[in-house]
Amino acid sequence: MKISYNWLKQYLAVDLDPLGVAELLTSTGLEVEEVIEWESIKGGLKGVVIGEVISCHKHPDADKLSVTTVSIGNGIVLPIVCGAPNVAAGQKVVVATPGTKIYKGNESFEIKKVKIRGEVSEGMICAEDEVGLGTSHDGIMVLPDSAETGMNASEYFGVEIDIVFEIGLTPNRSDAASHIGVARDLMAALNFRAGEKKFNLSIPNPIAVEPSQPLTGISVSVVDVEACPRYSGLTISGLKVGPSPQWLQNKLLAVGVRPINNVVDVTNYVMFETGQPLHAFDLAAIEGNEVVVKTLPHDTPFVTLDGIERKLHARDLMICNSREPMCIGGVFGGLRSGVHSETSAIFLESACFDSRSIRRTARYHGLQTDASFRFERGSDPEITLYALKRAAGLLIDVAGGYVSSPVSDIYPEPLNQIKVRLDYAYVGKIAGQEISPSQIKSILTDLGIVLKNEDANGIDALVPSFKTDVTRPADLVEEILRIYGYNNIRIPEKINASLQIQAGPDKDMLQNIVSDMLASNGFFEIMNNSLTRSAYSRMDGPAKEIRQVAVMNPLSSELDVLRQSLLFGGLETIAYNQNRKTADLKLFEIGNTYFLQGSAKPGSADGLEAFAEEFRLDLWITGQRSAENWRSRQEPVDFYDLRYYVDAVFRKLGIDRKLYSLREITDKHFDFGLEYSDSIGILATFGKLSSVIVRSFDIRKDVYYATIAWERLLEISGTSKQQYTEVPKFPAVRRDLALVLDKQVQFEALRNIAFQTVPSLLHEVGLFDVYEGDKIPEGKKSYAVSFVLLDKEKTLTDKVIDDTMGKLLKQFEKQLGASLR
Repeated sequence: MKISYNWLKQYLAVDLDPLGVAELLTSTGLEVEEVIEWESIKGGLKGVVIGEVISCHKHPDADKLSVTTVSIGNGIVLPIVCGAPNVAAGQKVVVATPGTKIYKGNESFEIKKVKIRGEVSEGMICAEDEVGLGTSHDGIMVLPDSAETGMNASEYFGVEIDIVFEIGLTPNRSDAASHIGVARDLMAALNFRAGEKKFNLSIPNPIAVEPSQPLTGISVSVVDVEACPRYSGLTISGLKVGPSPQWLQNKLLAVGVRPINNVVDVTNYVMFETGQPLHAFDLAAIEGNEVVVKTLPHDTPFVTLDGIERKLHARDLMICNSREPMCIGGVFGGLRSGVHSETSAIFLESACFDSRSIRRTARYHGLQTDASFRFERGSDPEITLYALKRAAGLLIDVAGGYVSSPVSDIYPEPLNQIKVRLDYAYVGKIAGQEISPSQIKSILTDLGIVLKNEDANGIDALVPSFKTDVTRPADLVEEILRIYGYNNIRIPEKINASLQIQAGPDKDMLQNIVSDMLASNGFFEIMNNSLTRSAYSRMDGPAKEIRQVAVMNPLSSELDVLRQSLLFGGLETIAYNQNRKTADLKLFEIGNTYFLQGSAKPGSADGLEAFAEEFRLDLWITGQRSAENWRSRQEPVDFYDLRYYVDAVFRKLGIDRKLYSLREITDKHFDFGLEYSDSIGILATFGKLSSVIVRSFDIRKDVYYATIAWERLLEISGTSKQQYTEVPKFPAVRRDLALVLDKQVQFEALRNIAFQTVPSLLHEVGLFDVYEGDKIPEGKKSYAVSFVLLDKEKTLTDKVIDDTMGKLLKQFEKQLGASLR
């Protein structure tokens, strides 16, 4: 939001350094993000003066050039070569002296002392387009003889220079969405720092609205009073639409608004002055002399001011005449009812619209206007009449005409003023130090809060309607501290804290441990938005789609539901990095996913019990295993790299992965993969992502993905105990078997049989080769399996080893149909 310093001074007699004002505003919660110098004419006509042509004759070597001498005051005469056909001796002209910058759009050039066809030229006699005073380039500007030679052109043409503050207005500060609102905060801060009531707010008085004959009969009705609590309006006839006076244009240009015509400019001016948006309708476009505030059927077509036909939502609040809609209330005007050059009478609207209704409509149509910006933050129903009368007075001043109707004011349920009891002790408790009652009262009074019924303990505060976010004692304390200054709160010399015993495991500590482990293995942590697009739920299938948590007022179709999986956010991150030449990635994210409970329905309002959250840890790896290096060839990451990292997470949490079952998965998201599970559910799923999903994100390399039930792992980690095991005194023995098995047999099944057969001697089982092809029967595969045997009490003999291997082979043959290769 832009605030003009010159405009601010109309309401507050202040002449501080702009940077000091910026610092004060920031300290009151109105963060000034940028301080900009604005000029009504680009460059401010610096270096441009009024001159008088003393002599003028044709250039000896150029037919279209003239050689002149020009006086610029103080006895200085400059030789200037000029190409304008209308230059002549005795003229008063605009002269750009050497060193002056001339601007043309975004480009500029500097006037220098040069020779043109052998003649010295020390400046330029300017046309109006060359100095930003017009668009004509037919010849130089010739000024009246009364123009004073040597006067700065900026002074002669009344160039306005202003300082503009760019304020990052937070959503709760609707009271500061105007110059008067900002001036109020600034006044309170200045008075507090001065220690006395030194500054006062000067708010313009509106005109007394008395309609003149003939009267224009406009009937106003509000059907949807919830979306429009108050609607005020009047008609002005006999006005003439045209360009605004320069002072009004400059005010709007300084805050980044393009002047359109005097009627529209006045409505914008009053909005930036008071924070109350207004709208002017061409009276001739109001068919039936009737204004109706209501909603229309879904998909009703409506052409807005920008010429675009939009399909209305059934919840959009519309300003209609007796036959058709004229305006999207509080958001955007219509093409047919707008003010144009032939307009001679208007209906002027000043209304209070519900912030939720405006926010929904603005987001639905993708419109962000100055009016919706203010209505979304909450508008003041008590200011509609003031703004209406203020605008009417300005319109009569700049466009002529007269008020031709009584004021229509529909306000069925007037706002009850909020009364809050504020205890002085409570202020000190929240602030962390005592603030005197006199300071509290001074600050609140300057902020427009009426105080009554004071006693020794506190006071009653009547909150003005423009402070929509102040409803509790804590809100009043925040108002006080904004002006008192958080920097003035002393830092305590000691901090009181109580020790708490937390039942293990320490979830934050374990999360940090695992995060550090992954980072040390080359992973980068990512944090994606919990809001995502509903299309991803459809990719997951109907079961996920019916459990998605929809956002009631989505910012866009890309952020309309809460995520049910971390998968798609990670793929977006991979695609983003790949498009920026970073294709070798290891990523992890720890975050929440969100679901509707089994019986809840999308859009239900069943309370928090309708929703469920699940904390997950997800991993993604893609690209090459290591950076390009002259000593080794590059190899792409594969499934076994991912499995190593999943197992590493289990190990880091002290979980013995061997205690949990492992099986292959059939999931449309994976080309192949495995999952760990226990009797309760799945602990981890990992594998190579389906090429269909990967290609849908325009990712050109294979992606390996793991999703881990983080909260379940933490539960298991809290119950598992790590104990020291001494180094074996006796040597281990390794034996290998090459087994031919059916293709569907999994290694995990073989491993489980082995440990069940000889649990006391078997230490490890490993798979070091898988072969299918020549000399292996169709439907079969060959496993090369290693067995590590260890007896903790004695050295193993050959007989014991052979007997053990025989038992294993016998069980493999019996249970799996295996045979030695």
